[in-house]
Amino acid sequence: MRIHNPKVSNEATIGGRIVTEEQNTRWPRSVVVVGGGIVGLSCAWSLQRQGVSVQVVDRHHEGAGASFGNAGYVAPALTVPLPQPAMLRFGLRAMVTSNSPVSIRLRADADLLRFLKGIPAFCTAKAWRQSMDVYRPLNERIFEAFDAQYEGGAGPATQPADILACFAEPHEAAHLLHDLYGLAAAGQRVELEMLSGDAAREREPGLSEHIGLAVRIAGQRYITPHRYVQELAERVRQQGVEIIHQHPVSSVERRSGRIIVHAQSGQIEADAVVLACGAWVGALARPHGVNVPVHAGRGYSFTVPLDQPMENPVYLSAARVAITPDGPNARVTGLMDIESPDAPIAKARIESIIQSAAPLLHGYDWAGRTNEWVGSRPLTTDGRPLIGASNTEGVYVAGGHGMWGVTLGPLTGELLAQQILTGIKPPELRGVEPCR
Repeated sequence: MRIHNPKVSNEATIGGRIVTEEQNTRWPRSVVVVGGGIVGLSCAWSLQRQGVSVQVVDRHHEGAGASFGNAGYVAPALTVPLPQPAMLRFGLRAMVTSNSPVSIRLRADADLLRFLKGIPAFCTAKAWRQSMDVYRPLNERIFEAFDAQYEGGAGPATQPADILACFAEPHEAAHLLHDLYGLAAAGQRVELEMLSGDAAREREPGLSEHIGLAVRIAGQRYITPHRYVQELAERVRQQGVEIIHQHPVSSVERRSGRIIVHAQSGQIEADAVVLACGAWVGALARPHGVNVPVHAGRGYSFTVPLDQPMENPVYLSAARVAITPDGPNARVTGLMDIESPDAPIAKARIESIIQSAAPLLHGYDWAGRTNEWVGSRPLTTDGRPLIGASNTEGVYVAGGHGMWGVTLGPLTGELLAQQILTGIKPPELRGVEPCR
């Protein structure tokens, strides 16, 4: 991708497409990005590289939301639509079981009820296959997008890894294997190896004797999210992007050919805006024709000291707990609470993660854990992201990624920048249109 400089060239290459200077002058020269997570910062980085003046505004500070404490998997083999037939069973358990991996706190909330009402239509095998057809072309470019940021000096390198999905009993692997075989049937490359419990412990000594089976998912990667976002933010600052903290946005509107971003501390004007504010994107995008329900799915994480460093990321599939190497520690991530994005951390949910994970692991200092965190992931009813133009000229959306905001963040920024600066929707964005 070449940086366009209109003073010295009469054309630019944006996403592999030649754009003349005459065409390019029709598109935005200034953009406000609402949201300073990996998705918003990736949008800012990709736009700035094409000569756009960019401001990033965040309700707290960059990386404070779902980008901070998640598992950090960069794993196309696990990037699948969340709604599926098994999700309905989890939904029933979530309402009656306090320590379920999924928790739903029912309350008098019209947005929550609208979100829950819309999910069952997409929890079918047919809907899953249709959504997988949308995910596959995105998944094929995940590594490429991370490598482009690294080569552009915008973030640290991703770490190559095999992910070990581990199970106490062989029958527990059926659900994950069904998804992985479904990926392969949809045309996505998936490399698997079945391991006995002993073979899994040879690869990862921190697994306990209670692990009876593992699936090695080869050729994946991972990052440490908060470090990655910090480096990405520093890079975009160095390139001239202004990042404004403590700037919660209440609404955006188009007025007299300009975009007005309304916030508590004042207004910002620009040619265009990108709504990349995670679990808060629904309220801001709805006035612009984005009617796909979005709700917070809160995940928890914490850091645990280890007797010896991990060699591989570990996924305890039945418990929905992901464990990622972090130097001498492990970052433990899990659960899904359908809850308000602003609700405080629930300490009992941290204990639930420990209760489900501890018997399957050893050498973990659970009492010495630090960095307890909860973050809100933006879930859509159909399990697909919202990436592209809204019904309001100049208002774009980059959200609704669910659990895959880190995985798809750099690619989202690249593809959306192409659409903003050429007016042409990249083929990879078919099926994720915000106003679908």
